[in-house]
Amino acid sequence: MDVIEVLPELHMLRFPVGQAYLWRDGDELTLIDAGAAGAGAEIVRAVAGLGLRPRDVRRIVLTHFHEDHAGGAGEFAELSGAPVFAHALDAPFARAEAVGPEPVYEDWEVPIHAAAKALLPPVPAEPVLPAEIREVADGDVLDFGGGARVVAAPGHTDGSIAVHLPARGVLFTGDAVAASPVDGQVVLGVFNLDRARAIDSLRRLAALEHEVACFGHGEPVTERASEVLRAAADGYASSPSPGAPASR
Repeated sequence: MDVIEVLPELHMLRFPVGQAYLWRDGDELTLIDAGAAGAGAEIVRAVAGLGLRPRDVRRIVLTHFHEDHAGGAGEFAELSGAPVFAHALDAPFARAEAVGPEPVYEDWEVPIHAAAKALLPPVPAEPVLPAEIREVADGDVLDFGGGARVVAAPGHTDGSIAVHLPARGVLFTGDAVAASPVDGQVVLGVFNLDRARAIDSLRRLAALEHEVACFGHGEPVTERASEVLRAAADGYASSPSPGAPASR
């Protein structure tokens, strides 16, 4: 795992597949997403590298239930005592009370998904699950970053959320938005349950004002991010097919 400073108060934790983020308010941290199973100990080391302890992480916020973002949540919650937050529609899958629905793959996504899945560690036969998940909804405000607003962003999953810090000009999009590993282009996230709803969510996130955008996959945008997201969203407005946006 690589630990990369995005801002003095924000670090990205890059895993073999996907990434999580640590937001710092003084001596308090918030973890946004938690990597796959086995990531708990790695996150502990990242926290120590910032001169803090696991118990200084006051909350874990999951943008959605997929394994590469939620698989390590139970481990790190057990190590830190931090509560886990997730949207009510995704919480049952993060608790393993039910099996979440598979994405509706576009043909071109199938080999990409297979390659990504091969990089993930196997899910343990008895995974460590969060002891408690506090359910959140669109418009809820969490106590970090000057007021962190939960923004519903369905499409990737029904309960996907983004987290917007208006006072700090930062947006965490989860997998609703991504940056291409090839050229850094900001695009709609892949492996969606409902592509049309995902595009609507991209447009909603693009309408928010933010200077920095942090994605579940790909490099963050650290300048004029809302303009970058709006340009990306405009490219999907009249897309004639389920592949790449019309203007690309």
